Amino acid sequence: MRIVAEFKEFAIKGNVMDMAVGLVIGSEFNKIVNSVVADIILPPVGMLINNVDFKDLFIDLSRSGAKSLAEAKTLGAATLNYGNFITTAINFIIMAFSVFLVVKALNRLRGDEPAHESAPAPKA
Repeated sequence: MRIVAEFKEFAIKGNVMDMAVGLVIGSEFNKIVNSVVADIILPPVGMLINNVDFKDLFIDLSRSGAKSLAEAKTLGAATLNYGNFITTAINFIIMAFSVFLVVKALNRLRGDEPAHESAPAPKA
């Protein structure tokens, strides 16, 4: 019964609620980042490199002769979908940088971090 009491105390302190709110907000923020990458960043980049659509970049490991990723999937071909990987990697970089900025701002508000970096004093 002690474990139930400890869990109840943990949940009441707000840790669980804070975590739940963070997960919900993070999930929705992830949708925004995915849209920014897929709808705003990748189309102009693809246009600059000869109208490439990143979601169609793949290597047909089965040598099925598929002309698109959708066709390869329909044929059941084994594919290496490096375009999807590029998109996911860009999503991760944007998400990680965004989280870094939020944590940095929260640390500054809590006083854990100086508002500006001061140069170290010169050695005599």
